[in-house]
Formats: sequence, C-alpha cells, structure tokens
Amino acid sequence: MSRIATTFAGLKAQGRKALIPYVTAGFPYADVTPELMHAMVAAGADVIELGVPFSDPMADGPVIQEAGEKALALGIGMAQVLAMVKAFRVQDTQTPVVLMGYANPVERYEQRHGADSFPRDAAAAGVDGVLVVDYPPEECVDFAARLRAKGIDLIFLLAPTSTDERMRQVAEVASGYVYYVSLKGVTGAGTLDTAAVEAMLPRIRRHVQLPVGVGFGIRDASTAQTVGRVADAVVIGSKIIQLLDGQPRDQVASTAAGFLRGIRSALDA
Repeated sequence: MSRIATTFAGLKAQGRKALIPYVTAGFPYADVTPELMHAMVAAGADVIELGVPFSDPMADGPVIQEAGEKALALGIGMAQVLAMVKAFRVQDTQTPVVLMGYANPVERYEQRHGADSFPRDAAAAGVDGVLVVDYPPEECVDFAARLRAKGIDLIFLLAPTSTDERMRQVAEVASGYVYYVSLKGVTGAGTLDTAAVEAMLPRIRRHVQLPVGVGFGIRDASTAQTVGRVADAVVIGSKIIQLLDGQPRDQVASTAAGFLRGIRSALDA
C-alpha cells in the first residue's frame, strides 16, 4: 500500500479530510524547501505537492508562474527538486510527496539521464506521486505503468468541463487520488463556487473510486471548511505562495505553518 493510499485510509478512518499544500520547489529561496516542507507537516499538512519549476506553465496563474520563474533563476530544475525530496526524507519517511508540473522537465530529465531514469530516481528520492498537467490519460498508459513499477502514483486533473468519458479514461490509469480543478482558468483565478463543487463531486465519484481533492480558488479557512465537507482533500497553492513572497529567509517556514494551522483547525472543526 502506497504512502498516499495509507494516508487517505487513515484519515477516512478518523473522519478527517486531507490538507494538501502546494509550494514551488526552490521558492522563495533555493535552500528553504525541505525546511518549509517539515514546517507544513508540523502544522497539519497530510500530503505535500511540490511544484517543479517550468518556463511555460500553461495552467498556472501569475502568482505561481512568477514563483516558478524565480526558482528557475536560482537554478532549480528536476535534479534539484529530487534532491530536496531526498533531504526531506532524512527526517520524514511518512508524509506523501507529490511532484506537480509539466511534461518537459520529466522528458528532459530522461533525455539527460537515460530511459526510465525519472521513475527510478524519483522513487529513490522518496517521491510518492506525480501529476503532469499536460499528460492526457490516453497517452499515459506506459508512463503510468513505469511509475507504478516503482511504487509511484500517477495523479490526474479533472475540471468543470470534464466529460463522463474523460472521467472514465482517468479512472483507468490514475492512482493515489484525483485533483478536481474547481475553476475554469488558471491557478489563483476567480472566486470559488462551492455549490458547483458540491454538485460535481458525486458525478466524479460515479466514475472514479479514488479520493478526490479539490483545489484552485481555496484561499481561506472558511472556503476550505466548506469544500472539506464534500471533498476528501483540500489543496491550497496560490495563497501560500503569496504569503511567502518577500518573506525573510528565517520567516518562510513559520509563515506557511501559521497559515496552515488555521486551515487545519477549520477542516477538523
């Protein structure tokens, strides 16, 4: 049983919902990410989504896109992201870590390090899941199998525009959980329509048996609590990135932890 499956099973048994923060690897400082990850776990994070910086992130709004650009300028690529996960694993062998990003860094890594090097090295670093935004499920059967052979889950996005057929396709190859993008548009855009989320989740669950996380547009404890009533997990990214931007190096971890403690309390209330 994977760390992701174990985590969701344990939370379900407790009647609790997963808190999944997203942060861009190497932002706002190249060396802060493992410390930041530990602080978020201490504040109540159940799974961590770690963004892999990429120069053309089609699904990211301006906040996360700028964070990625700053991380790239600091020299952060896939190899550095895997090293961060490995450093995190020295002290934490339980919390699932999911890499979220795009096809280019994955494929470039394998061009440089050899065929099948990404699943091998990601597993060795301690990665539990991978979400590649621009890999559609019908083109991922081989990639999913290569990841699964190393014990890594392949996670997919679903959107308000997803058809029943698309949900069935995702269900055939996905593992770990699925990520429902609650807004039409990029990360951090718009205002979340919680009623629409509540209406969509039963439809997703008719086709997908995995836990369903909801993200894009969740910015405060109240919204997280409302979404948590119907979803299995709440994903928060842009708001955290905004809070971290401009913080002194020694306040990054505590800033994220302070925010997440409020979200955790709301989810558990």
